[in-house]
Amino acid sequence: MYISITKQHLDTTFSQSSGDFVDYLEKENNDKAPELQEHFFDQHHDHVSPKHVVKDIDGNTAKLRKTEPKFYSLTINPSQRELKHIGNDPDKLRQYVRDLMKDYANAFYRDSPVSVESIKYYAKIEYERLYKGFDKEIKENQPFRAKIVKLEHDLVKIRSGELQGNSQDIKKVIEQLKADAPHRLNGKMIEQGMKKQGLQTHVHVIVSRKDVTNTLSLSPGSSHKASEVILNGSPVKRGFDRDGFFEKAEKTFDSLFKYERNFVESYSAHKMYKKDTYKFYAHLMALPVNEKSAAFKIMGKSGMHVPDLNIPTNQVQLALKAFKQLKRTIDIAKDASSIGI
Repeated sequence: MYISITKQHLDTTFSQSSGDFVDYLEKENNDKAPELQEHFFDQHHDHVSPKHVVKDIDGNTAKLRKTEPKFYSLTINPSQRELKHIGNDPDKLRQYVRDLMKDYANAFYRDSPVSVESIKYYAKIEYERLYKGFDKEIKENQPFRAKIVKLEHDLVKIRSGELQGNSQDIKKVIEQLKADAPHRLNGKMIEQGMKKQGLQTHVHVIVSRKDVTNTLSLSPGSSHKASEVILNGSPVKRGFDRDGFFEKAEKTFDSLFKYERNFVESYSAHKMYKKDTYKFYAHLMALPVNEKSAAFKIMGKSGMHVPDLNIPTNQVQLALKAFKQLKRTIDIAKDASSIGI
């Protein structure tokens, strides 16, 4: 499970309204019959109109300056293994999101407890992901793409008489470059905008910065640790426990759906990898045989190249070499939102 929290973009190219973001989340409904469309939902309703979402979020911004985010976006990305476990069932995902938002509310450190009923949010399930410029496949195909673009420009110049050359020869070179590109999908070179294969279901959540009364500010971007500040001469509690939220979100999924999480899927493994990669490696290699084997299978099924780590642990140099390979593997996993490490 990979969950991200992003604040509203407020530079000159973005609107102060939530309308653009809501329109973006409606993209999968384009050209779909009404009965096939996916709707926004909240804690108690399965069908909320986009117009209502914009009106409710934009109207809940009392005393916020133009430079302050009016809403936050949570993106909930179950791994393909997690999605298979729940049968890619949208009803189960909605159930999970509603329990997850209870964890979100509980992660705020305030003078009075924050409940999910205090949170103004709307969520939307999406089933597709498109390849984007930061994806590994796009980056590694880019040198081939650049050559193809140049040759296509040459073809245009040849047709207009600006350049001398054999169009057929150039077309053959273009086709060869497409065939030689390292990443292909259904026989075609992977390019930006192509749909990714496999289960890509994920959930976007738009959360108001203010609570439902439009008086209390609830920012998940504030200090991760509980703290107090002096406001008008009195101590005030503040903070949002992101670590606690991510850990609880994982446990909520496991408890709700009886999911047996492998070490490499866990948030604690992700933290360990970031803080002490050698400790992560040692822990991985010390797992029971069955669990270690499952860990490698999980990474392998995600589409990553998994290095051969069946080496004697007392051979330090070999272990370090293999670990460098593993580190590259984990870095790939972190960047791929459909992989929950």
